[in-house]
Amino acid sequence: MFIIIKIGLLPLYIELYDEKVPELRPRLEKFYETAAQKLETCGFEVFRVPFCRLEPEFRSAVNFFESKKAQCVVTLHMAYSPSLESSEVLAGTKLPIVVLDATDTFDFGPAQNSDAVLYCHGIHGVMDMCSLLNQNGKKFAIAAGHLKYSDVMARVGGFVKAAAAALSLNGSRVGSIGGAFAGMGDFAVGDKEIYDRFGVETVRPNPETLKNLSASVSSSSIEAEIISDNNNFKRSGEFSRDIHVNTVRDGLAVREWIEEECLSAFTVNFMQIGEKTGISYMPFMEVCKAMGRGIGYAGEGDVLTASFTGAFLKCFKETSFVEIFCPDWRSNTLFLSHMGEMNINLTAKMPEIAEKPFIYGSGVNPVACDGCYKSGNGVFVNIFKGKTDFKLLVSEIAMEEENESESNFKGIIRGWMKPKKNISEFLEMLSKAGATHHSILIYDASIEQIRFFGEILNLDVIEI
Repeated sequence: MFIIIKIGLLPLYIELYDEKVPELRPRLEKFYETAAQKLETCGFEVFRVPFCRLEPEFRSAVNFFESKKAQCVVTLHMAYSPSLESSEVLAGTKLPIVVLDATDTFDFGPAQNSDAVLYCHGIHGVMDMCSLLNQNGKKFAIAAGHLKYSDVMARVGGFVKAAAAALSLNGSRVGSIGGAFAGMGDFAVGDKEIYDRFGVETVRPNPETLKNLSASVSSSSIEAEIISDNNNFKRSGEFSRDIHVNTVRDGLAVREWIEEECLSAFTVNFMQIGEKTGISYMPFMEVCKAMGRGIGYAGEGDVLTASFTGAFLKCFKETSFVEIFCPDWRSNTLFLSHMGEMNINLTAKMPEIAEKPFIYGSGVNPVACDGCYKSGNGVFVNIFKGKTDFKLLVSEIAMEEENESESNFKGIIRGWMKPKKNISEFLEMLSKAGATHHSILIYDASIEQIRFFGEILNLDVIEI
């Protein structure tokens, strides 16, 4: 589920100025409040504290942020602040640090009043503090710019979301319906391994659980869901009401199970649909809707990618599980698809529903969604095991617009991704690194933000 992210906004200052130039305070306090309000406009909950000058004040402020369960500390230098007053406290907290490197005045050319120096010289305090953070091994992100005349607040917001997403992984729960697809080894990870490394607990339902949940779904709930489907999806083919009812019933059973188990992500092995799982209809529609609600997913029993998709979705709403299917050598793009799973909120046009031929598991045809991924920029992400630890691969990409007049791909999930590199080199580097065939697509994120996510989790981050 999507979360409200809480920020502790830490103002750094120097005691000397309170003693010698106390008249600086009112204007700088106004600047601090402006920054806090801009972060709130971005959708964050912001905790404020008095200006911090000495080590006890920094310690008190960070303790306050921790007690409020903030997910991140954003620092803002109001003036130069001696780093030894703050560095030990900031290096010691488990909260990620994002440095907002901004000043009050936009134009600092020769015509500016020289008195403005006292209001705008916090940047060398930033350099002092960041040097000490590096010396102490504390990971941090930094974004510099003017609050009004740059995109600095958007970049800070992206780093904050990445930090919150990384922290959300520990303590999360991922469900596995049907276990892992036999023979797929690239994403294979044991329950203990993923718990020990990331704090992710794997939950496996027995068939009776889902079977009983499906039997208990009320007619009124089914009818309400069908009405919602008819309002939110375009019917692209004929299918019986019985198929729709039964698809919805099993989908709502899965939804209830997710809610009862407080899952942040789940995965389904389509080969086990039937008596081995307790549901007769592959829940393609529910998977698509779940990602739209902020629940992570990956196919074929992949709890690793599912859990990371869930972590990203908590903070980056335009995230989806994806697979690279085919190269388009002519257009230098990669065709993304899957049997019937995508974040349904990311389609270029209204998604469609139709009866889907299904010859696996119990072989019952369900109703499934389809659509084309919308165009836009984003980051392609892959989490995988290396020889000694897990690694995170990131790559800046663009999703291309579908040429509908030429397309023969109606009725399936589809999208065309263009990496920065030629796809020949991209594919070579992808496999050389050791990436799995299951990946994550995040719209409107940057490489720097997702790299920060990986650094917080102590992952080796590989960029293509």
